[in-house]
Amino acid sequence: MDKKINIGIIGCGHWGPNFVRNFYSMPEAQVIGVCDLSPARLAQIKKAYPRLTVYRDYRRLLDKSSLDAVVVSTPASTHYKIAKEALEKKKHVLVEKPLSTDLGQAEDLIRISRKAGKVLMVGHTFLFNPAVNKIKEIISKKELGRIYYIHSRRTNLGPLRKDVNAVWDLSPHDISIINYILGQMPLEVSAYAQRFLTHKLDDVGFIILKYPKDVLVHIHASWLDPKKIREMVFIGNSKMLVYEDTDLSQPIKVYDKGVMEKRYERPYRSFKEFQLIIRDGLTDTVEVEKEEPLKRECRHFIDCIIEGREPLTDAEGGLNILKVLSAVDKSIARKGSFVKV
Repeated sequence: MDKKINIGIIGCGHWGPNFVRNFYSMPEAQVIGVCDLSPARLAQIKKAYPRLTVYRDYRRLLDKSSLDAVVVSTPASTHYKIAKEALEKKKHVLVEKPLSTDLGQAEDLIRISRKAGKVLMVGHTFLFNPAVNKIKEIISKKELGRIYYIHSRRTNLGPLRKDVNAVWDLSPHDISIINYILGQMPLEVSAYAQRFLTHKLDDVGFIILKYPKDVLVHIHASWLDPKKIREMVFIGNSKMLVYEDTDLSQPIKVYDKGVMEKRYERPYRSFKEFQLIIRDGLTDTVEVEKEEPLKRECRHFIDCIIEGREPLTDAEGGLNILKVLSAVDKSIARKGSFVKV
């Protein structure tokens, strides 16, 4: 296909400029317009990319007949409305996570995209992260043995959102990663969240998810922590793996640690005897390809448009994340009771 995909970016807040940068550098794509409500943000974009046309009203961008696709990188509460209008105007859509804040709306977007014959992709960027892909490979090969449990921490001091709480803001990353790596959806969830700061949304949440084969998952999501932590720990019966997304040089470490079968029929006579059941072997760092995940995501979106195929992070997968989050909301309302997904 010789024709470039003409693309527009709607929303230039925290994440939008990164989409502009990546698509602008791709030979298969051409950014023909950028939209935001803030004149100051548009001025910054215009300064960096003088040839781009900027808009304050996204409808003017959608009305361009030359436009093939859009990225919706706006607040979560607006995703449905903008994505729906874009699909109805026969544009391919890449919408930032979450696909919507409502299950029925997400299902409607899927129906509209199928009717229009257009790609609808959700921006679960971590599924394009080389480290996450490597972890999936390691676990698929049973290098950790049987997975017992997974613990994830995604914390920082802010930024506070105005449209979704900390659980909706942060945990979709972890849920999408775990669903992808395990190749399964959780069966039921328990969650508790609380607001400590002077705004209307919960800023801290704790989630427990029960997956098939008795895999237990715990997620801690917080806007109210002193350190930015992006850590996932995978515990298997053979080995253990720690993934630290903030460690750019060595994000994955595999620990050859575990508990061996009991060696003594009688009670342990000393702490030294007890220690013999603990296996503490070597720690291996795993080589990970260094490429920006968002760049991979943007390239994948263009490839799906050109080749007419379903995205890795398709709308069905985005809907599955919403099903989990919906169960999380119900559990929070019931003070942590388990809710089936």
